[in-house]
Amino acid sequence: MSESTLHNWQELANAIILRAVEDYRNAHARNRLRPQQAETLREIRSIEQFFCSEWFEVLCNLDGKRLLSDLKKEMEDTV
Repeated sequence: MSESTLHNWQELANAIILRAVEDYRNAHARNRLRPQQAETLREIRSIEQFFCSEWFEVLCNLDGKRLLSDLKKEMEDTV
């Protein structure tokens, strides 16, 4: 695989991770406005599962559980 191709794949992986973080924050913001909406809670759980998945580990070298823990703390601090 060329260096350019590898870079493009890494950029895509980074974008996926960043989108998941943004989606998680947005879902929590919606949950604060309208608590306990089933669809929002499902989205939050789905994203949490992604952060703890093997797929997440394939995409990056981050510790997904640590990232999730940090995001949960951030959500608590913004309440």
